[in-house]
Amino acid sequence: MQFKVLYTRVPRLALSSGGRDCLRAGDTCSTDDTCSPRLRTLRQCVAGDGSVKLGPGARNQCENAMTALLSTPLHGCQCKRGMKKEKNCLSIYWSLHQSVLHGLSLVDNYPYEPEERGSDYVRLASIAAGRWAVTTVNRCLDAAKACNIDETCQKLRTEYVSSCIQPSARSGPCNRPKCNKALRKFFDRVPPDYTHELLFCPCTDTACAERRRQTIVPSCSYEDKDKPNCLAQLRICKADYVCRSRWAQFQYDCQPSEQSASGCKQENYGACLLAYTGLIGSTITPNYLDNSTSNVGPWCSCAASGNHREQCTDFLTSFNDNVWSVHRAHGSKGLYLVSSLIHGRTA
Repeated sequence: MQFKVLYTRVPRLALSSGGRDCLRAGDTCSTDDTCSPRLRTLRQCVAGDGSVKLGPGARNQCENAMTALLSTPLHGCQCKRGMKKEKNCLSIYWSLHQSVLHGLSLVDNYPYEPEERGSDYVRLASIAAGRWAVTTVNRCLDAAKACNIDETCQKLRTEYVSSCIQPSARSGPCNRPKCNKALRKFFDRVPPDYTHELLFCPCTDTACAERRRQTIVPSCSYEDKDKPNCLAQLRICKADYVCRSRWAQFQYDCQPSEQSASGCKQENYGACLLAYTGLIGSTITPNYLDNSTSNVGPWCSCAASGNHREQCTDFLTSFNDNVWSVHRAHGSKGLYLVSSLIHGRTA
């Protein structure tokens, strides 16, 4: 089947500065006599994962509605990660960005506005160095101590750990949905200065690496008795607006490039790490599979993938090939900087 493709790439910074979030755009559209019925038509088009709901003339109606909406504020709208009513905002976004719509494909790969917050490694290093006299190198321990002196980080970290270790009468050893919700809250609300250091702290010994692996309390949030099929997990993820959006953002922000100084095709190393942490607490939560820095991925396998085994393998390797090729290319300039400064070394 041949698909018509509409290329609608819009500069990301322009979108961010304009503040065109999809909730506001949707409100504007709903009060417009021309826009509102076209949005309703488009939502019918994508209902049921794109199945035909409008009869024999559905294709033309869908294409006409899509074309008309490209000239409204809905086109180019985005959402903020962790925002209030995030799922509602993303439902509007995906109405226009369904990957396949009766042969109509809209190419636009980033549902979230760029994060304006940055990682102030020098500031974080000075805070930690001023609080403790460090005699040994344990970068993951340094990260935990830095988190403990920040009110928000300490509060939300305590909250998710408590949620993830508390036994549940219904769920057994822990309440996984509650644990995952608390994890998402932590990684969405705490500045990356702290979350990235906790999750990506470099280790040279087993104890440090195990502490890093335990960051997300994997016994509750990650591991299970059996490993489900990865493609089945991905299908569940794509059926949820938030998970689908986090996955799309990860694919966009973590595309590696050997030609890029940062290691990222999009020239934004920090955005890749944010996109990675955005998947934590979802159906495809990634984590360290062992104490190796480079062995990461979701808790799933490609067993019983049948003819889709290659697709499944591609999904798994995307975590190592994307995040960790970027991580290696970035070298000591990012996540390693704060620890180097704490211990009086240069990156």
